Amino acid sequence: MRADTLFTGGRIHTGDPGGPVTHALAVSSGRISALGDAALALRGPGTEVVDLAGGSLLPSWGDGHVHPLLGGIGLRGVPVRDCTSLEEVVEAVRRWAGENPDAEWIRGDAFDPWLAEGGLFDARLLDAVIPDRPVLLRTMDHHTGWANTEALRRGGFTAGSPQPENGEVVRRPDGEPLGTLREFGALDPLLRLVPEPGPEEQLAALRDTTAALAAAGITWVQDAWVEPAQVGVWIAAARAGALSVRAGLGLLLQPDGWRERLPGLAADRARVAAEGAGQLTAHSVKFFADGVVESGTAALLEPYADCPHSHGSANWRPADLADAVTAVDALGFQPHIHAIGDRGVKLALDAIEAAARRNGPRDRRPVIAHVQLVDPADLPRFAELGVIANFEPLWAQTDPLMTELTLPRLGPARGARQYQIAALLGSGARVSFGSDWPVTRYEPLAGIATAVTRQTPQGVPAGGWLPEERISLTQALTAYSAGVAHQAFEDELWGVLRPGLRADLVQLAADPHSVPPGELPGVPVLGTWLGGRPTHRTVLAPAGG
Repeated sequence: MRADTLFTGGRIHTGDPGGPVTHALAVSSGRISALGDAALALRGPGTEVVDLAGGSLLPSWGDGHVHPLLGGIGLRGVPVRDCTSLEEVVEAVRRWAGENPDAEWIRGDAFDPWLAEGGLFDARLLDAVIPDRPVLLRTMDHHTGWANTEALRRGGFTAGSPQPENGEVVRRPDGEPLGTLREFGALDPLLRLVPEPGPEEQLAALRDTTAALAAAGITWVQDAWVEPAQVGVWIAAARAGALSVRAGLGLLLQPDGWRERLPGLAADRARVAAEGAGQLTAHSVKFFADGVVESGTAALLEPYADCPHSHGSANWRPADLADAVTAVDALGFQPHIHAIGDRGVKLALDAIEAAARRNGPRDRRPVIAHVQLVDPADLPRFAELGVIANFEPLWAQTDPLMTELTLPRLGPARGARQYQIAALLGSGARVSFGSDWPVTRYEPLAGIATAVTRQTPQGVPAGGWLPEERISLTQALTAYSAGVAHQAFEDELWGVLRPGLRADLVQLAADPHSVPPGELPGVPVLGTWLGGRPTHRTVLAPAGG
């Protein structure tokens, strides 16, 4: 057997404790066929030799919680993601509306929630430039919306309308809606009115987004929010050869009518297995246990520091969440539960424990995503229940979101026990990493740098924020590779570099172990291979060229 591709000329980090570093790797028929000198011996006349040129080769990365379709579509609207002030957002809306006079709705996604004091956005600022067409913008976490008066009117939100279930319409002193909508109960009445993008636009969004993910070294993603109509979009993209990654689809289950939705979940899973062209699975079901701290909707055990009458919002009644998780678990699905606040995390753990008790032992690998705040009594329950803690490590820094919204709402005691990655690893829990893009950057090297340093890109604070929760570079790399492979039930397919496993690889211009952690985001990703097939290749310009 000759090698189709041979990698040599650099350090090859296998991620395998039994043989962590080697100097050569051979790929044959999409699989790793040999390492070290045995790999060099497989070179033949037709072998492509990839010279690492002093750089490195590693197991490719996965993203355990990301929104490729939702984010790809959202960013095709008003470009508000990089705006640094309310004035910039309003100007972007005005300009885009003028360039798109036929657009019935004006939409944009992923602007920063700290641009307005207290995260409160006023419809009148948007009305001043667009009074006659509905405008709906969503913050980067997608849990808060900013609407103009016309959009509020179309959604039925007036001074006399009741507060929606599982959501909040923020009001002025006179009872009129301010323009800020929190959580899906308030957002959904407007989102249901927005015309769906056409099939070609959705396909293009997936093509562009997955190509960008591949260029960052990613070969597998967990789409953590897939609605029924979107299953067909993913299948169409896979069959058209438009995907640069493999994907697990997290089928959304909401509290309203969840029992009636169960047959549809099973049907969607079967359809994906039959029609997904070998690139897709659909064995996860996505739940939202609560909201987010920044909008005051994460479910807390004790009241918010800046709002003593509020504990936030649990999206499910505890008994209903336990019943729903038990039901999908009985169907063989993997629960994937968004939980931010300590009460939200407790509710998720209680539901998973109930499912295990009622359904009996099996390899279920339940996931709790984000895990921002955990009650100390609940830390050991992750390992005890076999729960995977899926962190978005880029969040573990003192950026403006943390300093201007999160910390004032949690107070110092709770603020000092956020994103306890090291503590959970030390407890024996399994950890995977993700980005939650478009909430934050999808590049794993940026998340790895933050997990290791707990610093902002500017190196603040010295020594790191909550330095006891810093983890090693090896642990961070593992969480993005073998950790995500374990979450995907694909440990025996990828996540480490070992003969017989799939050749899912990422080539870096430098050895990450020789780079200061804070500089990791600047290391170029030169190549990504999915089952031995290149999905991204780039060549660095010669020095001085």
